[in-house]
Amino acid sequence: MALTGRTGLLALLGTIVVLFAPRPGLAVLVIEGLLLLAVVLDLCLAGSVRALRFTREGERLVRLGDSVTVDLIVANPGRRRVRGLLRDAWPPSAHPAPRLHPVDLPAGERRRVRTVLTPSRRGDREAVRVTVRSLGPLGLAARQGTHAVPWTVRVLPPFHSRRHLGAKLAKLRELQGSHPALIRGQGTEFDSLREYVIGDDIRSIDWRATARRSDVVVRTWRPERDRRVLIVLDTGRTSAARVGDIPRLDSAMDAALLLAALAARAGDRVDLLAYDRQVRTQVSGESRTTLLPALVNAMAPIEASLVEADAPGMTAAILARARRRCLLVLLTDLNPPALEEGLLTVLPELTARHLVLLAAVADPRIAELAAGRGGAEAVYDAASAERALADRQAITATLARRGVQVVDAPPETIAPALADAYLALKAAGRL
Repeated sequence: MALTGRTGLLALLGTIVVLFAPRPGLAVLVIEGLLLLAVVLDLCLAGSVRALRFTREGERLVRLGDSVTVDLIVANPGRRRVRGLLRDAWPPSAHPAPRLHPVDLPAGERRRVRTVLTPSRRGDREAVRVTVRSLGPLGLAARQGTHAVPWTVRVLPPFHSRRHLGAKLAKLRELQGSHPALIRGQGTEFDSLREYVIGDDIRSIDWRATARRSDVVVRTWRPERDRRVLIVLDTGRTSAARVGDIPRLDSAMDAALLLAALAARAGDRVDLLAYDRQVRTQVSGESRTTLLPALVNAMAPIEASLVEADAPGMTAAILARARRRCLLVLLTDLNPPALEEGLLTVLPELTARHLVLLAAVADPRIAELAAGRGGAEAVYDAASAERALADRQAITATLARRGVQVVDAPPETIAPALADAYLALKAAGRL
């Protein structure tokens, strides 16, 4: 039950009558009795909210930043008209609009109530509850009831780096040409034979073909197709830090999507693994047409865990899923203490079997602080920032000496930078 503002107004008017009544005590009893009788009568005549039946219709997927509409169908099987307000409650991050819906539902009829959601966070957003307030004909009181009407909307990563895909595909086509590009050296698929020229790797000489001809002949190679790319998302505590307006994990996801789209177009097989202290999600065996939908759907509910990532466990999970040599793309942070105690201890197991590429989201604010010289406080900030940058460069050099290629870029450029690193490996015949 709920009382309306009209009831309070009548009670206020009653106090004025009491002030001028010859017998105030009796006047109070009479006014309160009449008001109570009116409220009870209003409640009895109000439509029942318990008898209402609810169903939902609408979309279940939306990209972060877009809007989606969810319809609530309300049926009134009762004998009285239900007139009042309805609230379809969602989590605050779903930003439902409008918050309240007017309802006028005659007996035996149905009405459709439409709520527009504009989520501000990635993940699953579930409907909380539906609350209906049915007013009586006098407008003094209302019946109120709450109903559970489940519905889930999955908010997918926005994939902002999609705008770079056209340019990267153009570079890929230049690399491949109308026929697979010929690459000097070893380790790729054999393409054809041609005459030796100065600068060719002598290991490419085909001695049998040379013996049959008067000139020295070398083998030419093409970039191998159907190679495997395993993308690993570190969902430990370092991925929870916000760089700019978004978490580091979201920027890593955006870079992973661009790389996956590019590698799939190149004919490579792309798999995904998200790990901190356990496997959070994995995608494998998807075709080129189903890869991106599967990736964004798998990434959507992932949230960073506020625990240190288990490097040995992650390594075991990687080696269990990638038994043949592949390109291992690890999206993590260049945090020197975390890497020295974690990844560096197990790195030889990975580099011995796979080509490892580490991509990290850099914070541009640190570079801005390093350039500050406005006063004593700014100088101290600059010294701390320079120390952080130096540590980052030192761990990058350590990783490079151990055979790991590092891509370190701010959120705006991490996705195209990672795609360029992949194309460079393709051009060099390493993938």
